[in-house]
Amino acid sequence: MRILCTNDDGYLSPGIRVLAEAAHAIGPVDIVAPDRERSAASNSLTLHRPLRKRKVPDGTTIVDGTPTDCVILAVMEFLDKRPNLCVSGINHGPNMGEDVLYSGTVAAAIEATILGIPAVAFSYVGSGIEEVEGWQPVVSRLLDQILKQGIPDHELLNVNLPAIEPADVRGVRVTNLGKRRYSDAITRAPDPSGNEYYWIGGGYPHWNGGPDCDFRAVRDGYISVTPLHLDLTSYPRLDHVRGWKLRP
Repeated sequence: MRILCTNDDGYLSPGIRVLAEAAHAIGPVDIVAPDRERSAASNSLTLHRPLRKRKVPDGTTIVDGTPTDCVILAVMEFLDKRPNLCVSGINHGPNMGEDVLYSGTVAAAIEATILGIPAVAFSYVGSGIEEVEGWQPVVSRLLDQILKQGIPDHELLNVNLPAIEPADVRGVRVTNLGKRRYSDAITRAPDPSGNEYYWIGGGYPHWNGGPDCDFRAVRDGYISVTPLHLDLTSYPRLDHVRGWKLRP
């Protein structure tokens, strides 16, 4: 069992160290991570400049690119053996609902899935990333159970850890994605020269969804595990849209 570990918060994030240590209980771990924070990078690739790597004394490979770049380079160039599993995270902040479409953490797991490697993305819902330190045993046990069950081709798992002490976790819930919208997510202000600028980010999330959605699970003190798949086709709509009889 060989495990690739990456993230979108950068190689210095405490979350990736906790995740790598948790995975190491299962098998050898190779860490290939961005050189700095790449949050909300989604599945972006670096196409218009060369990518560079370097290694730090603990063996971590650092790439000046996105999480997706890291997975592609690790699998196709850096590693002498193809990984059996890719773990991404532990992200500082939740990745629930529509956030999975923007998340670099989830994108790294998606890229591994595209390459035929089982993958799990981990995020911590709390605001203090230092709080993730105590989660190593829980994450290790989760990974062991997931590997025994197996992850189907073209699917991945998105895991969100609640913002409580690991000892207080009430259990694990298998969930669907909730719904999220932000208020006050754009800041508009003048720069020192008086020219207007816009800053996307921040804001206050408002969640909703049914009883089995991800945000309700973590709110209630459970670990949320959401199976995701790569095929975005709306199969129930196929026959309906065919009935439009569209013509060129």
